[in-house]
Amino acid sequence: MSTLARPGFPPEFRPRAFDRFARAEASRTSEGSGLGLAFVRAVVIAHGGTARAENTGDGTAVTLDLPG
Repeated sequence: MSTLARPGFPPEFRPRAFDRFARAEASRTSEGSGLGLAFVRAVVIAHGGTARAENTGDGTAVTLDLPG
């Protein structure tokens, strides 16, 4: 499963995108705690899968791979 986020994550944020309470600088003025992707990754890993984020020309693709 893949989802595209526009305009995308800044390159320096992408390595921390799945960390708890991590928020890109541009999102600090909006609501949220920075737990969404950390929660998603924890659930995916608990089910034997992986989660990753990659910048594309159109934004950031968040990809979840689950077994079976």
